[in-house]
Amino acid sequence: MPMEEKLVQRLESAVMRLEALSAGGSSVGTGDGTAVLDPSIIAFDDLRSQFLGKVLRAAEKIGGHVLDITKIVEAAFAAQRELLIKIKETKKPDNSGLTEFLKPLNDVIVKATKMTEGRRSDYFNQLKSAADSLSALAWIAYTGKDCGMSMQIAYVEDSWQMAEFYSNKILVEFKNKDPNHVEWAKALKELYLPGLRDYVKSHYPLGPVWSATGKTAVSAPSKAPSPSAPAPPAPPPSSLFSSESPQASSSRPTKGMSAVFDEINSGKPVTSGLRKVTDDMKTKNRADRTGVVNAGEKEVRVSSASVSKTGPPKFELQMGRKWVVENQVGEKNLVIDDCDTKQSVYVYGCKASVLQIKGKVNNITIDKCTKMGVVFAGVVAACEVVNCNGVEVQCQGSAPTISIDNTNGCQLYLNKNSLEGSITTAKSSEINVLVPGDGPDDDWGEHALPQQYAHEYKDGRFVTTPVSHSGA
Repeated sequence: MPMEEKLVQRLESAVMRLEALSAGGSSVGTGDGTAVLDPSIIAFDDLRSQFLGKVLRAAEKIGGHVLDITKIVEAAFAAQRELLIKIKETKKPDNSGLTEFLKPLNDVIVKATKMTEGRRSDYFNQLKSAADSLSALAWIAYTGKDCGMSMQIAYVEDSWQMAEFYSNKILVEFKNKDPNHVEWAKALKELYLPGLRDYVKSHYPLGPVWSATGKTAVSAPSKAPSPSAPAPPAPPPSSLFSSESPQASSSRPTKGMSAVFDEINSGKPVTSGLRKVTDDMKTKNRADRTGVVNAGEKEVRVSSASVSKTGPPKFELQMGRKWVVENQVGEKNLVIDDCDTKQSVYVYGCKASVLQIKGKVNNITIDKCTKMGVVFAGVVAACEVVNCNGVEVQCQGSAPTISIDNTNGCQLYLNKNSLEGSITTAKSSEINVLVPGDGPDDDWGEHALPQQYAHEYKDGRFVTTPVSHSGA
């Protein structure tokens, strides 16, 4: 990093701390500004000036919606800074109090999410990657191993994965078009990995530390449900990736972090709607031991607008061995994260949706899907794409075999661990494979697989060679 840039970052950090002090501590409990001089707050200011500052500088070169969403990201980090200060002066609240405490951050996340809705922007991938990335800031809600969240360091890493799906698309689209967008996408990733992850690891390895003698957080006012109102949603699983449902689902009381995120998700933030496996979905924990988790028991959100003409939506684990994801329409945040190498995943009839498979499974089949995105950690046997149109598949681990059959349009993103696998295509067109560069900062390489072949009869047999369209 150039010396001039380092000096600018240090100056920006110093200005942030001076501004906080000159404010007279109006945003903190003590009123004397001592909290902003805490080493963890100083380090957070350094994080913002170094990593967030780099994202902002790249966004200013682009302008428009990209700059707008980046300023919202800046506002979200500013909101988190205020919460970190307040935590040092506040007693650990109950669930209702924590909901109200986190509301300023959640409001900013909702604002970012709204920018991705409505008429699709020309820079939708930029808006989506920025909005989805903000779910990483929910690490601040971690209150212990029983709170229903994964450890905050892993949480930050996992939260970036969905944002990276769109970030990689930016790197490919603008590789030879506009280096400013490439710079922005790379800077956004660095903000979280290593930026936020290393910050949390250094200063909050066991989660936020609340004050034992500080003031009490104000609880959110309780609201009595109206007689005609639907039953409250099912308790969210162990993260902000919730299983919100508009239908009456379970009579079990909401407890722990479930209650917190029920309240947060009522505002439909960026992380609402992501589905995750709850304990009662696992065959081994089912009282009736039928081996099949039906859609009603799974407690997932299914809107009437998303019902496919070919059949009802499904998202279930069958016989403990096969995940079935069928007829999902417009669902951008489907997640399977409780899986193992003995299980398979079958995706059928889905449209305009995104599925993330966080664990390594035996095999994956994507059948008769349109404009579908699938991100998976790895497979033991194979990933098969058949009878599809305009799908995107990203392998983050190893995949010995990838098969593409009777498919028109497939973008395949490979990890370095999957480059040694084989790719088989048949009766398919517009197949592009993207591979990472040699270094972490190198651009992705895009390779179009041949879809036409020339056959010549030589020496008593036909010799087949691929036809290359280089544009020369």
